[in-house]
Amino acid sequence: MDAKSVGLTQSAGYQIGVRRTLPVSQQQAWDFLVSPEGLKLWLGDIEQVDLEPGAEYRCGDGTSGQMRVVKPLQQLRLTWQKPGWEKASTLQIRLLPIHEDRTTVAFHQEHLDGPQTRALMKVRMEVILGKMAEKL
Repeated sequence: MDAKSVGLTQSAGYQIGVRRTLPVSQQQAWDFLVSPEGLKLWLGDIEQVDLEPGAEYRCGDGTSGQMRVVKPLQQLRLTWQKPGWEKASTLQIRLLPIHEDRTTVAFHQEHLDGPQTRALMKVRMEVILGKMAEKL
């Protein structure tokens, strides 16, 4: 398997997943993700977004998309498209409770346009999870 095929699937194009277990409850993780501070961290320069399927959003840097699935305390699934991208990717965030005070935060993104974008998004997700760990 060469570097160009890492993360390549037939159905979803290039994809990446990053997860980290944090010493917080599922409720604490959710509350942070949907707070203004949390949204700016993982979504972009935005104060708030309607957490309802079909709600559209646009960040200050032009990143835009639409909420697809919203399951409070469990899952967010949305389209996420940076300016200049030909098509939107799909971003999913899942909160997996391990114990009452430990939750795994899992980011998964698919429909990326190639190995370079995949590598950039992997770094971005790792930074987001690192900052979440610091804040929480």
